[in-house]
Amino acid sequence: MNTVALAKPLSARSRAGWLLAWAAFWLLMLTVAVQDHLRDHRGELWRPLLWEGSSCLVATLMLVAQWHRAPRHDALLTQPLRWFVHQLGWLPLLAPGFVVAIYAIRHTVFALLGQTYRHAGWGEVFLYECTKFSLFYILFVAVVFGLRTHAALAEQRLQTQAAQLAQLTQQLEPHFLFNALNTIASTIHDKPDLADSLLTRLAALLRATTDLTRRPSCTLDEELKLVDGYAAIMCERFADRVSLRVDVDPAARACRVPTLAIQPLLENAFRHGVERSSEPTALTLRARRLGDRLRVEVEQDRGAVVEAPAAGVGLGTLRDRLTALHGDRAQVRLVARVGGGAIAWFELPAQT
Repeated sequence: MNTVALAKPLSARSRAGWLLAWAAFWLLMLTVAVQDHLRDHRGELWRPLLWEGSSCLVATLMLVAQWHRAPRHDALLTQPLRWFVHQLGWLPLLAPGFVVAIYAIRHTVFALLGQTYRHAGWGEVFLYECTKFSLFYILFVAVVFGLRTHAALAEQRLQTQAAQLAQLTQQLEPHFLFNALNTIASTIHDKPDLADSLLTRLAALLRATTDLTRRPSCTLDEELKLVDGYAAIMCERFADRVSLRVDVDPAARACRVPTLAIQPLLENAFRHGVERSSEPTALTLRARRLGDRLRVEVEQDRGAVVEAPAAGVGLGTLRDRLTALHGDRAQVRLVARVGGGAIAWFELPAQT
């Protein structure tokens, strides 16, 4: 890999996590400082509060500035040495700047209280504080590198998945479009209202197919309305030998599914059940939410399992889409039905 995608800004949840971790770190530092002070002295808790508070304030301002500078060098994330050189290049200025700032704050507060802030010689102070800040800063930079690398790789995976989905998401097959137009044409003179309805549904289906890259998912309820167009056209085409029943759990309607995920299930049933049989074929579309899982299936009472999902174009594409989105948490199967026929189904995490 020669390039890494630019990392997106942190989400609100990630920012909240960072703030909590940062606050917890300084609370721990403050607690240790107070305990050490109480062990050696009595009272005057404002002193450790001032010491750690000044360090926290100055370090936060400096590191926030560095955090906002880090994205400028995301292009170098694949070259860690160069990335670290750019980030650590400011350390010779930041370390002494940190020492000057915190001691200026402490001397000022002590002076306002009419006291003198006593500490070791400046040479010893600079050596100790600069070393401590340098170690802290290097650790911070390493954490930033890890986070930005992870975010950039995650963004690259998303971009790759989007490209895969755009490639894997098939357009309506030419033979279906041809048959659909023929079906609509045959109803224009005798059933103009039906022809108008079927044409509108076909247009909605074509629009959804071309818009998949912009709207890759929808609710199951929206998907059912969309697939209804495909089902209406196919049922009109085979009006004398097919019936379709829809049985959907109300709790499943709000779950999100990839757009046009159900169409391959119906397509498989029509192609390997309805088209290959001269007898009436009953199709049943079911959807159930089972805990944190959503299962959608199309059952046909005729036909047979003639090919596995890996071999079939429609189900194979659906499987690849779901794998790209959910990994092994999603499944696509085509199984034989007891008594004849087949059941094509997919399962995926129930997300609303």
